[in-house]
Amino acid sequence: MTEAMDGIWDDRAAPERLRALPSRLLGRASAHADRLVGEVLARAGARKWHYGVLVALRDGGPASQSALSGRTGVYRSDMVAVINELAEQGHVEREPDPADRRRNVISMTPQGRRHLRRLDTLVDAAQEELLAPLSTGQREQFTAMLRLVVEGGAGSA
Repeated sequence: MTEAMDGIWDDRAAPERLRALPSRLLGRASAHADRLVGEVLARAGARKWHYGVLVALRDGGPASQSALSGRTGVYRSDMVAVINELAEQGHVEREPDPADRRRNVISMTPQGRRHLRRLDTLVDAAQEELLAPLSTGQREQFTAMLRLVVEGGAGSA
């Protein structure tokens, strides 16, 4: 298999039975989506975990590193590095939790909110590119079906 222009291998030589497997198609689509989003975020000096943490803070408010890990899926062991990077860029700040001085509460700065608005625009454009072959109705159906697959399999992971 060779690399195609978009970074996804050319699968045409594979047997149809392999090309038609939903798991294989999902894996390929996932790789393509991850690459698209990763590239647009990198152009803005961000990574997908930066985006996830900023969205979690905007939508859920200030939180401990542990709570952010739960909201975003970023491993607790990796969350410190993500928060450090965002703090160094001025997008978040840490303050001791008044209820438990042993932990920090992370909040987004005004600069972080501006940065997130820019990232939202970039991620929206990546979603648009990813789903370009689909009509608006198909996009809604596809997203709903993906959610069913993901949420239906959550208990078995």
